This record gives sequence, C-alpha cells and structure tokens, in this order.
Amino acid sequence: MRYFLLACLLACAALTSVGCILPAYSANPQRRVQQELYDSENLRNAEAEWERWWMVDKPSSLTMERLHGSIM
Repeated sequence: MRYFLLACLLACAALTSVGCILPAYSANPQRRVQQELYDSENLRNAEAEWERWWMVDKPSSLTMERLHGSIM
C-alpha cells in the first residue's frame, strides 16, 4: 500500500511538472505558425494599447516654455 501511494504521488508530480496536458498549438506545422503569428500580433497590439493608455506614445506637453502654437 505504501509503495502504491508513493507511486501515485510521483506520477502526479511528474504529470504536473511536464506542462499542460492539452497543447496550446496545433500539431500541424502550417496551422501552428498561423496560431503563433496571431498570438504575437495580439501581444504587439497589447503593448501599443498599454502605451496609449499611459500616454507614452505621444510627446510630452509639459514644456518649460509656453510656445503658443509657434515653432522655435
């Protein structure tokens, strides 16, 4: 009984440390590339959205001198 419980414990540890049981991407190489491209594009869009939210994608409007619309 003790060896059975130890084997079950080791099997559970091995199964959970390997990763997800269901793969994230398809086994078909062409489909997998398409899925990875979609994921990378989503991450790129998320970064742009983050910069837009924190307004770091625009130049700062806080200047030492007020220009009143003129170019110096």
